[in-house]
Amino acid sequence: MSLEAQLWREVGQHLELEESLRRILSVLREQFPVEALLIRRLDRNPARLDTVAVASEARAGDLRFPTRTELEPHQERALHRFLLGSEVARVSALDPTLGRALVQSELADDVVAAPLVSRDEPVGVALLWLSDEVAARALDVGRFALLCAPLTVAFENDQRLNELAQMREALVADRDALLSKLGRQDISEAVIGETGGLRQVMERVEQVAPTDAPVLILGETGSGKEVIARAIHARSRRAKGPVVRVNCGAIPPDLVDSELFGHEKGAFTGATGTRKGWFERADGGTLFLDEIGELPLAAQVRLLRVLQDGTLERVGGHQTIHVDVRIVAATHRDLERMVSEGTFRGDLWFRLSIFPIRLPALRERLEDIPALAAEFAAKAGRRLNGVSLVPSPADIELLQRYSWPGNVRELAAVIERAAILGNGRKLEVAAALGATALEPKGVEANTPPPRIAPPEPIRPGLGETIPTLDEAMAAHITRALEACHGRIEGPFGAAKLLDINPHTLRARMRKLGIEWSRYREAASR
Repeated sequence: MSLEAQLWREVGQHLELEESLRRILSVLREQFPVEALLIRRLDRNPARLDTVAVASEARAGDLRFPTRTELEPHQERALHRFLLGSEVARVSALDPTLGRALVQSELADDVVAAPLVSRDEPVGVALLWLSDEVAARALDVGRFALLCAPLTVAFENDQRLNELAQMREALVADRDALLSKLGRQDISEAVIGETGGLRQVMERVEQVAPTDAPVLILGETGSGKEVIARAIHARSRRAKGPVVRVNCGAIPPDLVDSELFGHEKGAFTGATGTRKGWFERADGGTLFLDEIGELPLAAQVRLLRVLQDGTLERVGGHQTIHVDVRIVAATHRDLERMVSEGTFRGDLWFRLSIFPIRLPALRERLEDIPALAAEFAAKAGRRLNGVSLVPSPADIELLQRYSWPGNVRELAAVIERAAILGNGRKLEVAAALGATALEPKGVEANTPPPRIAPPEPIRPGLGETIPTLDEAMAAHITRALEACHGRIEGPFGAAKLLDINPHTLRARMRKLGIEWSRYREAASR
């Protein structure tokens, strides 16, 4: 095997630069009097040379190798001229100031410099220490030119490995920082209620997760369909792959194909480059198609092909692309009715509904409210004041008396609002809920409050005292607040009942000395 082939073999077999240099030095010593080999990286800002790898024989231990050298402007210019010249040379033949920068010792004939240039850009220099001074003077150093390309590749591989390691460390640090802010130990999302109201749902999740069958999650808006989709992914063989969420209802109809399946450059106006779609990005993992009922019929046809064959074509392309993706779809719509109306394809419905999972609404699993409220309160408190908040038993009772048309999402919003009203120090759940929380169970959320009958007309008689206008207004506002349990704004508020702007009502209450909170406190007793 030729010397050059041996050098390339060693570079290809060892990713670590130090190990590559050791093996290359061993190969060189079979033909040349070389006792040390090192690589120095060229940094631009600031201009300097850093030694990144050294290989030497045991008897070369008394040699002093440079570590870091700050380059003066004239040294930097001289080094660039040498490196771009791509000629191997003895250090003693170079500019004296450059020679001192390279070896940081007295110039000698026993040091050879080989330029390392990548894509016409100088990246560093390799230095060889020759052991036999007599043989070194007679040696044609041009024979070391075959070292330049292999050593440049070994150096670049090492740089890429270091960059990847630094990126990984940075990502790990970012992840740990985010987990610390969230107060969690890992990135897996807990399913609150898996032993309570979601017990049957989680049993079905455990059944289907190990398979690759499509899953259709049915449930009202805000009931936690994405949490269940991620739970399916986390328990599947694809757990280490990506999980990609796509809201089908948020994609403009004209861009659905491009978003899901990608496009080729020039496929349409504005397609300035090739773009991978969501299916390709989820390859090897799970694609969560939220609000699948919003998908246009044309896109449903292409989706069906991916489900059946695992293949797709980008918009404007002709190449068939194979993808390995598990589909989890979700909707709050009645897909069966949509099939009968012709707004959803029947064949796609049958393909997606192989294993449907119905997610109960929050009002159907009130036993989960304490745990959910505690989780949301803790997060809200940490965000607002750095301290977790805890809902009281009275708060939980109020929360469980409400019908929750917005499900878990609405509960999270109410808890956040309660924490804000409490200035991050306590939860004002009653204030956050308003009069709707105090309605008896079974009362529809849209039931309007009772109208207040107008007061009897005043017919002053002899000696009768007529109240002042402010007194009459205060009494009228008080009756409205009592009827609305202290609530001012909203469809069940006193402002709506009195047909007045809420800001105007508050201003009049301040003028009349009316405190709305005591009416809410009275209602909560």
